[in-house]
Amino acid sequence: MTPLHRRCKPPSVMHMGGLKMDGGLVLVGCGKMGSAMLEGWLAGDVQPSDVWILEPYPSDRLKALQAQGLHLNDGLPDAPALCMLAVKPQYMKEALPQLKGMGHTVYLSIAAGISLETLAQELGNGPIIRAMPNTPAAIGRGITAIVGNAAATPKNMQLADDLLQAIGETIRLDSEDQMDAVTALSGSGPAYVFHLIETMAAAGIAEGLPAEMATKLATATVAGAGLLAAQSDETATQLRVNVTSPAGTTEAGLKVLMNENVGLPPLVRKTIKAAADRSKALRDS
Repeated sequence: MTPLHRRCKPPSVMHMGGLKMDGGLVLVGCGKMGSAMLEGWLAGDVQPSDVWILEPYPSDRLKALQAQGLHLNDGLPDAPALCMLAVKPQYMKEALPQLKGMGHTVYLSIAAGISLETLAQELGNGPIIRAMPNTPAAIGRGITAIVGNAAATPKNMQLADDLLQAIGETIRLDSEDQMDAVTALSGSGPAYVFHLIETMAAAGIAEGLPAEMATKLATATVAGAGLLAAQSDETATQLRVNVTSPAGTTEAGLKVLMNENVGLPPLVRKTIKAAADRSKALRDS
């Protein structure tokens, strides 16, 4: 990452969700997650001229937005409302020292495995918030867990909420200790669901369906069931009961899937634990 050069720029005021933000926004790193975040902001009340982006490999989309006023690799404002750190964890140590001293800026990191304490060692004792989004953010259907340090005020947390809701739902953690479990469940979770689609399709093929048909059926089934669960007032448990007729085909399948010894429950518990353990091992390593 190339060194950052702070430039004096006139302060701007922007609004999003009715929340006033002086100084604009800084986005450090604009890969898949950063791009999803940016598009969500632009679809709201944010103007390109209110955003500063630092990205060593800018896309054609960023270059086009630069013509509309977006600040691309063009220094930093003195005191942005928020600085989002969306670089990969391995590049964070290089980026952090260059981001100090930006007024009363709220720092929001979406890098996995880098603690609030480590961030504070480089950025100072101001408001710092950690967030763990997931890949459905790319279509505005993500969910992001957030937790702040002692300096993060309710107003700071609300600012992070408002900005992250551009890519889906948000949830606040009680403590940073919960972040490893969140990483294992929702952060890594989409990969588990994609594999579920793969295995359902493979099972359909084994029962005689053409591969393309089995994949389409499995994908649509998982997507539709997930949307139904998200939009229904009933719990997932009740929705399962609703579609399970006594002595029917669904019940026959669930007897295998719900087996507490060899079915899905113990397998998923082992899966989440393995991912959480790995998250703990990688923390600030």
